[in-house]
Amino acid sequence: MSRNELFPIFLKTQVFEVLLIGGGMVALEKLTFLLKSSPNTQLRLVAKEINPEVQHLIQKYRIPHRLGPFEANDLAGCSLVISAIDDRDESIRIRELCKQRHLLINVADVPELCDFYLGGIVTKGNLKLGISTNGKSPTMAKRLRQFFEDVLPENIDETLSYMNELRTKMKGNLASKTKQLNQVTQLLIQQNDTN
Repeated sequence: MSRNELFPIFLKTQVFEVLLIGGGMVALEKLTFLLKSSPNTQLRLVAKEINPEVQHLIQKYRIPHRLGPFEANDLAGCSLVISAIDDRDESIRIRELCKQRHLLINVADVPELCDFYLGGIVTKGNLKLGISTNGKSPTMAKRLRQFFEDVLPENIDETLSYMNELRTKMKGNLASKTKQLNQVTQLLIQQNDTN
């Protein structure tokens, strides 16, 4: 049985620049995903053509963009790259340029060329869950996202605020605080199970 060995992290995309290459339907999907999860993402876009829906988001979010083919100097200043173009050879070239600059890249719909995947994301207030199928099935990640959105309680943000208050008021060392917080969260889960 294979195993998902990806390491999940949550990035503060508002503090570094993301470059999106492409302006078609796949780029629209990636752009929508980024903006839904992180509306303050520092983002630039370069594309030969930009469809009307992508153009709408560019205007709405004031996204800097350049109309034309990708050029190596488009990578200047960015930290993360998403290639959403329908040209495998060009995607391979872009990936090579990223590797030379030690930049992480996602090549849409080509898992073997990706350093990271954009999985399913569930957001309820301050709670954010990431879902990965290791690039095997974005559709399954979407269905799982929908499931968790339905089953997580709407008041989860109130619980998180309470837990944060509790954590800041606790005395003792890290091990003691962790033990106390584990007991409280266990009680909260048991209480939700009975409701």
